[in-house]
Amino acid sequence: MGTLKILSLAWVLFLICCDLRTDIQSPTDTIRNDEYELDRAFPNLTFDMPVELTSAEDNTGRIFVIEQRGTIQVFANTDDVKQSAVFLDIESEVSSGGEKGLLGLAFHPEYETNGYFYVNYTRSAPLETVISRFKVSASNPNMADPKSETILLRFNQPYGNHNGGKLAFGNDGFLYISTGDGGSGGDPKNNAQDRSVLLGKILRIDVNNTTGNFAYGIPADNPYAGNKEGYREEIYAYGMRNAWRFSFDRQTGTLWAGDVGQNKIEEVDIIEKGGNYGWRIMEGNECYKTNTCKTDGLKEPIWYYEQGGDTGQSVTGGFVCRDKHLPGLEGKYIYGDYVTGNIWALTHADNKAIKNERIAKVVGGLSAFGEDHEKNLYVLAYSSGKIYKIVSVK
Repeated sequence: MGTLKILSLAWVLFLICCDLRTDIQSPTDTIRNDEYELDRAFPNLTFDMPVELTSAEDNTGRIFVIEQRGTIQVFANTDDVKQSAVFLDIESEVSSGGEKGLLGLAFHPEYETNGYFYVNYTRSAPLETVISRFKVSASNPNMADPKSETILLRFNQPYGNHNGGKLAFGNDGFLYISTGDGGSGGDPKNNAQDRSVLLGKILRIDVNNTTGNFAYGIPADNPYAGNKEGYREEIYAYGMRNAWRFSFDRQTGTLWAGDVGQNKIEEVDIIEKGGNYGWRIMEGNECYKTNTCKTDGLKEPIWYYEQGGDTGQSVTGGFVCRDKHLPGLEGKYIYGDYVTGNIWALTHADNKAIKNERIAKVVGGLSAFGEDHEKNLYVLAYSSGKIYKIVSVK
């Protein structure tokens, strides 16, 4: 998956170590600091390598969790829920492992009436990313119709890592898609800066219309709609290394992303239409592999941190907090690091960072944050399969 840099035996051993720390540090499934703690949500449920949690916004309150191997689980949003049901199983179609798999899920804004939802996954022979639409079963709201798949978009992956994977509808009703730079290390094909390819980008498409031979429409105000230079018209922003997780602040419409760094710097970006976020010219706020570089026109991160120590090594993008149970975090961007499990709250104003403070820590690999239909925040632990919620202790 995009944020999991599983590239060596040493990394596998690190994950095993994280699993051991789960037992040592969190016997009660509660991790505390002075103001906040992580409490186990849905303690009767565990998942197989969960990478996404979301809601259908269909007035049922249900929660949907993606398992990387190729399944989506659905369950009632109650603390004492005993079991989940398989909403969709496409494991036979998905190439998973490392950073590959079923990585993204987004429900159509009119899901309650049309039953459409969208997934982002990798498959092999050839290795490629697929963006598909499915439809819920006509007879069972807790089961999708696996035969209803309509492929909207697919593109080759030159390597097995940096697949991006996030899907989300913006406040404008368009579907946004994150794509990694194609993998390997250092973006050897310079895909992120190449606007003729889809890799290393944030894409935006219209799933309610079609343009030309596409199975989707190109929004008229996309930066390169109708261009004559050969740039892909789906591009909304570029220069991304691997924006594993992004989200919209529904109150303001602002698009936030955590872009995983190469060897030194992890960054948080506010994504703007047509923006170039620098990779591989820059990594975070520094020139990449050179002492000087041309930075004119590049968008700098709102926040960044250097890898190492107890800070982190792989940013996991989160959400601007709109959780009514966490008034002290209202409006702050909550994000974390996959490796260390650190969770931070970034205070900001006018697209500038004011203060960054660690509020909690999770063990077991912080793969994603999620929101339910009431905008309550959740934290997903990848290796343990547990889900947590952030709780104020004051």
